[in-house]
Amino acid sequence: MPGGILDANSPKMAAPSDKRPVLTEDSITFGAYDPHGDFGEAASSRIEHLFLPWEDVDLSTLALADDYALARGRTLLITIEPWSWSPDWRLSGQELLGAILGGARDENMAAVCSTAAALKSPVIIRWGQEMDETDSQFSWSHWGGAGFKAAYRRMVNVCRAHLGTAKFMWSPKGNEGLEAFYPGDDVVDVIGLSVFGLQAYDRATKGRDQTFQERLAPGYERVKGYGKPVMVAELGYEGDAEYVRNWAANAAKRHGEFPHLTAVVYFNDREVYPWPEGYGKPDWRVVSDGTLVRQDAAGGTR
Repeated sequence: MPGGILDANSPKMAAPSDKRPVLTEDSITFGAYDPHGDFGEAASSRIEHLFLPWEDVDLSTLALADDYALARGRTLLITIEPWSWSPDWRLSGQELLGAILGGARDENMAAVCSTAAALKSPVIIRWGQEMDETDSQFSWSHWGGAGFKAAYRRMVNVCRAHLGTAKFMWSPKGNEGLEAFYPGDDVVDVIGLSVFGLQAYDRATKGRDQTFQERLAPGYERVKGYGKPVMVAELGYEGDAEYVRNWAANAAKRHGEFPHLTAVVYFNDREVYPWPEGYGKPDWRVVSDGTLVRQDAAGGTR
């Protein structure tokens, strides 16, 4: 993983119109999923996050993402979603699990990993994220622990046969019971968590604003015992100016209570799936300009 210094400028609070995390010489590693190019300057990020499905995808565009990352000295974090982004082409959760365990999807994983083997940037593979979430967002989130672990292990082994230099990220959302999905130390190099702060949701469910530290702590406590580096693989926050300033000031700070936390990766776009209870799709983008079509370096929209 790339190490700590990201921006040697004096820290200053993010303005309401610009929610970028505050970065200092002592910050942990910062990265972003950045389809709009708001973190295009080389020093603004050390991790370039990509999402891609393993069906209906033009993998040749990974080379473009690699050129972009390489020119900026960034690691590529590649989230592989094991389905098609077209709902009409998706299998049910159990059909997908059966296809993976039966070997019918080995070639999908092999295609991604053999393409990634030609890239020059360091690569982290994040497969089947947020498997501990049961909101029906992902087909793989209802497999149960045994099914997910078997599928994850198979896919890591397939990938390693083509991409020997990659690191592999196991990335639960951070929910209670996530330990049932832990696939084993031998197939996990780094653990990813998802941390989002929505002020309206905080106040409705907790009666007050929550901090980055408060939102991270439960998931962190559940994974710290594995002894792996921990990253916030998806980070976002939205609220009034004070709420944003607090999150921006603390998201990339080095916190003594989180000694295994090595990096945070901002999700610089509108939420893809609606939040429950009518909260819609929060806009996490650090600079809002009304251009909210979601596009990835690997092609397509989500």
